[in-house]
Amino acid sequence: MAEDVKPTRKNLMAIEDRIELSERGHDTLEQKRDGLIMEFMDILDQAQDVRANLNGAYDHAQDTINMARAMEGDVAVRGAAAALKEYPEITTQSKNIMGVVVPQIESSRVKKSLDQRGYGLLGSSARIDEAADAYEELLEAVILAAEVETAMKKMLEEIETTKRRVNALEFKLLPELYENQEFIEQKLEEQEREEIFRMKKIKAKKEEEEKEARKEAEAEAEAEAAAAN
Repeated sequence: MAEDVKPTRKNLMAIEDRIELSERGHDTLEQKRDGLIMEFMDILDQAQDVRANLNGAYDHAQDTINMARAMEGDVAVRGAAAALKEYPEITTQSKNIMGVVVPQIESSRVKKSLDQRGYGLLGSSARIDEAADAYEELLEAVILAAEVETAMKKMLEEIETTKRRVNALEFKLLPELYENQEFIEQKLEEQEREEIFRMKKIKAKKEEEEKEARKEAEAEAEAEAAAAN
């Protein structure tokens, strides 16, 4: 509270410095928040496309696997799946977006040729190959969706954190500092007026004393002159 602040010029200068620093910080955080929101909107647009592609890839993969089971039988489909010897590799790196570290997921050996799938040409069929292609595309869509969704979540968390900091400065810290500044300025003005009033009284009293002293000196001089005559 303002009443708890000692009204001195030193404290006033310290508060003015804090206000200047807080206002700069507020402006910087506002710019960061606005920049994060713009980046988030871009990622959100990308996420909507990724989700649509993921849903489409999933539906397509389900259609192809159901067709393969219907045409080739579950045994052949399960046998082709079990023949896989080389699995995809997932690696994660990071990238910086407006100070927010988000993951960058990279994959390798997702898309495979017929000879890399392990079941060979004799154990293959057009339906099984189509299902394998569809699920490889689905896996790539899942990996991309994981990257985008995680980035979106981290960006949203940073936006909320930045918004809280902006609000704390705008609605709590800065109003308190302004209140303290105004309180100290008013108290210093009151002290200055009291000091001026006190100095005027001292000056008036001093002038009155000097006036009385002159009168006494004049009276003594007149008395001395009369005695001499």
